[in-house]
Amino acid sequence: MTSNPAPTTYSPRVEDNALVRGTGHFMDDPRLPHTAYAAFIRSPHAHARVVSVNADAARKAKGVLAVLTAADVKAAGIGGISRHPPVAGRGGAKMALPFRPVLAETAMHAGDLVAMVVAETHAAAQDAAELVQVEYQELTPVVDLDAAMKAKTQLHPEAPGNLCVDWPGPVPDEQNERDVAEIIAKATHVAKVTVTNQRMVVASMETRGATGEYDAASESYILYACSQSADALRAQAASIMGVPNEKLRVITKDVGGGFGMKTTVYPEYVALLVAARKISRPVHWQSTRSEAFVSDAQARDAVTHAELALDDKGKFLALRVRHLCNQGAYVANAGININTNNFARCLPGMYRVPKVDVSVACYFSNRVPIAPYRGAGRPEANYVLERVVEEAARVTGIDPLRLRKKNLIPPSAIPCKTAIGNTYDSGDFPGIVEQALELSDYANFSKRKREAARRKKLRGIGISCMLEHSGATPTEQASVAFPGGEKLILGCNVQSTGQSHATVFGRLLADKLGIDTGKIEHRHGDTALGLTGNASVGSRSAMCAGNAIVHTADVMLAKGKKVASALLEASEQDISYRNGAFEVVGTDRRISLFDAARRAKEMGENLDTKDKAETPLTFPNGCHIAEVEIDPDTGFVDLVTYTAVDDCGNPLDLRVVEGQVHGSIAQGLGQALVENAVYDSTSGQLVTGSFMDYSVPRAHTMPVELREALRPAPAKSNPLGVKGTGEAGTTAAIAAVMNAISNAIPNGAADHMDMPATPSKIWEACQKAMAK
Repeated sequence: MTSNPAPTTYSPRVEDNALVRGTGHFMDDPRLPHTAYAAFIRSPHAHARVVSVNADAARKAKGVLAVLTAADVKAAGIGGISRHPPVAGRGGAKMALPFRPVLAETAMHAGDLVAMVVAETHAAAQDAAELVQVEYQELTPVVDLDAAMKAKTQLHPEAPGNLCVDWPGPVPDEQNERDVAEIIAKATHVAKVTVTNQRMVVASMETRGATGEYDAASESYILYACSQSADALRAQAASIMGVPNEKLRVITKDVGGGFGMKTTVYPEYVALLVAARKISRPVHWQSTRSEAFVSDAQARDAVTHAELALDDKGKFLALRVRHLCNQGAYVANAGININTNNFARCLPGMYRVPKVDVSVACYFSNRVPIAPYRGAGRPEANYVLERVVEEAARVTGIDPLRLRKKNLIPPSAIPCKTAIGNTYDSGDFPGIVEQALELSDYANFSKRKREAARRKKLRGIGISCMLEHSGATPTEQASVAFPGGEKLILGCNVQSTGQSHATVFGRLLADKLGIDTGKIEHRHGDTALGLTGNASVGSRSAMCAGNAIVHTADVMLAKGKKVASALLEASEQDISYRNGAFEVVGTDRRISLFDAARRAKEMGENLDTKDKAETPLTFPNGCHIAEVEIDPDTGFVDLVTYTAVDDCGNPLDLRVVEGQVHGSIAQGLGQALVENAVYDSTSGQLVTGSFMDYSVPRAHTMPVELREALRPAPAKSNPLGVKGTGEAGTTAAIAAVMNAISNAIPNGAADHMDMPATPSKIWEACQKAMAK
């Protein structure tokens, strides 16, 4: 399949007019008449059996319409929340998938739902919720990964040792394990690291919310929810509710940030549907920020061990990785996939490593479940890889940059099939690195380091060679429809949560058809469109939805040629299409696309088209370089410059790509420097349960100067040549920053520092370095 250059112009976002004028439609905006409001009673304990729920006083409170408990949900025949494709464990063992109820009879994490109050107003629901008396029998919580692995308390009967799955890797092969072990045992040099990816709170700008509605006449439901795909959310929710898909319509309007966290069905959404049926009125709930901290799916929470074998000249021989994950109380949507397939597919990155042995073990605990968050396994993989390469440089005495260059896959070796089984179809890894070195002025770093030393500051530089994968769920649908006049409706399944879908996809279709973008109306976020596919996750939307749009347009034009041949009285072979019209080749006879669509309907034909496309994986890559300056007296880190050179294939819109890179870098810097979800190891309480305790990246976290460039190597696996870009900065940034901090602080004092690299940790490392 050939790659055609895609448009790379800047253009105003069509979404902005409504958003800046305050006419967007977010989840807590007024929506339906006669709406009732829900408040949830949540467990204060991380692990406790619900002995009884006394709601008598709440039911008698003013304005209260209903109180629901676990018994009510069970009586309604509702299934479990957890929905996850099977992941085979070692020896073919099944992944444990414990039943996750909507309302708990045994609370499995602090914040777990126990009961629900529905009232005329939000305030009345909150007041009545305070009247619900719950008696708990406290149980011993399992909080940390080490505690989960020691298995003194078993949380689920189907998970002995609290093990969800022991995954042997993407290509289970005992001989490969033995080969890697033998290479490591005999190698001249072996670099070893253990790194931790701390648990993260997503903290999207708009908290989660939903409204449930039930129509008794048709026995059907409508769920309004802030999601990343209406169809994906419906597929999960309908299964949980025990109804056919056509009996549940899901509608999503504007979404104030998702980052993967809003892909899944949550217990609250199902409870709202049950309540709507019970009281025959719409029921609405919007999460408070406090609720979000203890109910939104969280991220990362993994410890990774890596060993890299090298020969006497620094050539990489074999890589062994053991990844251990704290999945939380239940299996959340895609939660196991992100720590298995998503993680492993990023290895061995840009490097030639003949043998790779990777395995993953996921454990249950009494924490909020883990689900996708920007990067979703990719940052964890790139982080451990780039940290073990840094360690290899120390072990061998080879300069870190020279060691990387020595082991990069050259363009002449692409397409390249890796030891994991992926095939990189495109890329110029040495070129990416060289451009990043030039843009960052790497050659003159030593001068800047000496100048900083004169000011009694420590200066360091860190490299992160990043490769990830995008588009793991390949199927996507799109539609084009002609409602009349010179108007075309483009329907998409993927949901925009700030990625400018209407701008990018509208112009993509307009350029394809040779018509003005103002004639295209973009629609998404409604299962009534009849479109199926997957969520806007995994940097897949541009490539998968873009490919589906172009393919659907081709199918429509093929139908249009048949109609035009009849209207223009010419053979179909003589009909061509260009600049918004069908024409007879070599003549001036033509008919516009919109006239053809109108006439087609008069003839009993229809140019309205819906079709799907399959888009294989692509492998975005890049080289990011962070330069930091540290004040050893305070431990404060100043990110002086940050350089990002990325290959996202053909960019569809340069401004959107820039925005995606900026935002993803910010979230990577958040993990590297400030964010950390801390649980009390005894009680299981989330200690960092508000923005008073949980820090997110701010303006001063960002680099003083951000230098960026694109070096596209168009993907050969899709006609647009597009690769993903939405997560590249997050994947690359954490290693770049941590390597820079390690480089800045002398005597190896920060070589094994865990994230986040807070001022106190850095100050301690500086004192340790000066004491040597």
